[in-house]
Amino acid sequence: MLIALAFLATGAGAAAFAPAAILNALSRLEPVCVVTDQNYAEGDRHGVDIYAPEGASGLPVVVLFYGGGWEEGDRAQYRFVGTALASRGIVTVIPDYRVYPQVRFSAFPKDATRAVQWAHAAEFGGDPSRLVLAGHSAGAHIAAMLAFDPQWLAGVGLDSRRDLAGMAGCAGPYAFLPLHSPPLMEIFGPEPRRPLSQPINFVVGGETPVFVATGTADTSVDPGNTMRLAARIRAHCGSVDTRAYEKLSHRSIIGAVSRPLRWLAPVLDDTAELVHRVTRKGDAS
Repeated sequence: MLIALAFLATGAGAAAFAPAAILNALSRLEPVCVVTDQNYAEGDRHGVDIYAPEGASGLPVVVLFYGGGWEEGDRAQYRFVGTALASRGIVTVIPDYRVYPQVRFSAFPKDATRAVQWAHAAEFGGDPSRLVLAGHSAGAHIAAMLAFDPQWLAGVGLDSRRDLAGMAGCAGPYAFLPLHSPPLMEIFGPEPRRPLSQPINFVVGGETPVFVATGTADTSVDPGNTMRLAARIRAHCGSVDTRAYEKLSHRSIIGAVSRPLRWLAPVLDDTAELVHRVTRKGDAS
């Protein structure tokens, strides 16, 4: 089985990771507590799953937003990510959110904000004062919007600078204008309003510590997004760590957190290190 997974992960220039169904099946071997089919709000695509170390109490909390081009995705597909983070002592909350064509931009961060509000108040062994947002691809974009544009969390009584300990993004689109794809043009609306959808435009200094990673073989989201965001944060004297994992693609960078594929790159180690470092009590940064 492991040989087959390795073959799938490294074929054709380290392209795609093994099918999520296989990784999710293997993730059941992790000794973590899984609570599924909770709801953070009424309505379609407002479900949430929680992954926690057994006997969790007062641990860091990560709210993880998955990718899918703002058009698709399902929280159940990311069980392997939730169990991986939980195995490192992190309570992990994975919510669904509405996608195009049901909704357009502004609905994504609005749903995400409600999920964060729910996670901030829920009882599942995590400490809401040790809260980190994370995401892959479009999910990294959503996490960054909440971390950098204060209007979103302010709508539910939270402060992105006060209530977030950090943000971690993998293969995220943070500065992706101009748009050339007709679906993206419709998702993000009229051209004059599109700058409001770019996380990089809201970096002004004083934001929460950030970890952003990309794969050098990513052909779906330009790795330059990660580098441009990091440069902007540094220009404003912010805290940011970056990684560019050699030969990892857009999909394999998230697949690498699963137990069978961790040899590809230390994505899980680096992400968990950020979470524990920024949520350590008494450590300001």
